[in-house]
Amino acid sequence: MKNFYTVIIGSELLNGRRKDSHFKFVNSELLKRGFEQKASFVIKDEPEFIEDVFKFIRDDENSVMFSFGGIGTTPDDYTREASANVFSNSKMEINLKAKALLETRIKKEDMYPYAINMANLPVNAKLLKNVINNVAGYYLEDRFFFVPGFPNMAYPMIIQALDNHYPNNAQKFRKTLTADCSENQLIPIMEKLPSDIDFSSLPQMSGDKKNVVISIASYDLNITKKYFQLFEDELNRLKINYQIGDSL
Repeated sequence: MKNFYTVIIGSELLNGRRKDSHFKFVNSELLKRGFEQKASFVIKDEPEFIEDVFKFIRDDENSVMFSFGGIGTTPDDYTREASANVFSNSKMEINLKAKALLETRIKKEDMYPYAINMANLPVNAKLLKNVINNVAGYYLEDRFFFVPGFPNMAYPMIIQALDNHYPNNAQKFRKTLTADCSENQLIPIMEKLPSDIDFSSLPQMSGDKKNVVISIASYDLNITKKYFQLFEDELNRLKINYQIGDSL
């Protein structure tokens, strides 16, 4: 089981100067393939904080990360160095393939002292193709991916990463129902669910009427049916009306 994380780096998102679209995009692409995000972080351009978030994700042995932003040439582009500090013992090198790609759009005499930094990557980095301007993104260990903050550059890289490394997950089986009661009445059944099952309880209220939407899912159809049946049995015992919804 892979745990997918998104790290969106940009103070301009937090102060309202720009709006984020990365979360929605990654979520959509993952759902198409049968995956879900475990967490998404929108964080400031602060080197130590970026490293702290990267370390948190690195320490999850099942993590896959998509990091947006901070791989340009300006002084507030900290991602390359932060990723080297966290994932490659602070070791960086001029990636010759990334350098060659830069040279297709930048004259050699204009590469120094700034543009060349876009090819200065953590050791053992592999490249993600930039379909817009040939300034590559990169990835480490086939699970930590670093892309620009610009959607037209980043999104083809994310699709490339998913297609090559995480094309499809096993099918998840889900069953839902809406019961004419409060969720409190079903807590005894909720407490019987194993921790590894996908479960949600969403209360609804319209005037004085209370409803709760129960959702159960797992990668084993029999497990889904087994624990969903517990709710049906309890609702029938309590003579509470409910409607079974579409599987999602």
